[in-house]
Amino acid sequence: MLYGNIHNEFFSVQLELLPKPLASALRFLKDNDLASHEPGKFDINLDGVNMILQVLDLETKLRSELLPEIHRKFIDVQFLCSGGPENAAFFNDDGSNTVHEDLLNSPRDICFYENNKNAREGLIPLELGTFAVYFPWDVHVPAIAVDNIPANIRKIVIKVPLDKCINNKI
Repeated sequence: MLYGNIHNEFFSVQLELLPKPLASALRFLKDNDLASHEPGKFDINLDGVNMILQVLDLETKLRSELLPEIHRKFIDVQFLCSGGPENAAFFNDDGSNTVHEDLLNSPRDICFYENNKNAREGLIPLELGTFAVYFPWDVHVPAIAVDNIPANIRKIVIKVPLDKCINNKI
């Protein structure tokens, strides 16, 4: 998992360390005003790699109301574009989780787990400009209400194909 902010002074250095498709997705977030983009799901091509852009208007919820999720074919780049605040939980996919709903072999490429009281969850605070990058081994729970107070958010998700990032450095 990676975590950062597009306004950080080291953002360009971070991009240099990443596979080109992942760096392209993060650069796209910095270079485009997605706060005014229409909501929905869109196919985009960044530097020759087909990706999926999701512009989501959501309300954060209590952690207990949300299920952990993973993806296998895509790296999830999540970005808080407006609204908030938001928290996101994460933990390692160590094989001990119980599947709630498995849609990994569907176009959604998602599996929801039951909440696991024994999971060693970390928590990320997201403010405007913050991104979190979740790899297939990173279980994550986005859109958690901060201090149990729901907030409206505009969340941008770019789904980067994992196979295009392997052995593909800038």
